[in-house]
Amino acid sequence: MSTFLDVISGIALLGGALLALTASIALVRFPDTMSRMHAGAKPQVLGLLLVLAGATIRLRGNVDVGMLVLAGMFQLITASVVAHRLSRAAYRERDRCVRADLLVADELAEDEGTGEAMCECEVPPPVAQPRPEPAVREEPVHAQSPNGAGRG
Repeated sequence: MSTFLDVISGIALLGGALLALTASIALVRFPDTMSRMHAGAKPQVLGLLLVLAGATIRLRGNVDVGMLVLAGMFQLITASVVAHRLSRAAYRERDRCVRADLLVADELAEDEGTGEAMCECEVPPPVAQPRPEPAVREEPVHAQSPNGAGRG
């Protein structure tokens, strides 16, 4: 049973590390603050929870398990609040932090009472591009003998 739990613990640790890695890559690659905020909040929290779960399974019965549970609970409680506050601050710094062309809806303008939306919020319909005709490849015609074998 101990080997099975060690394997589960290792899978959880590797999965959490992989999620943390993808979140860190997304923080570097995404174009604006709103996208980066999403990458920093969602997969990072799940990655940390998986790492904590893997460590909890590995340490089973140790005194430190309580601290790991508290760290996970604290992360769950605070991550959404921090992401919300960060998005509000980034929205107020519109010119530097938020790309208006990436916003689909600007509901925060109505909430703040400014009455002016940062973007028109109307997404133009996608332009239909003509598809190129597939190239027709002509295969050589071989004469076949009555038994089905072709001439070579």
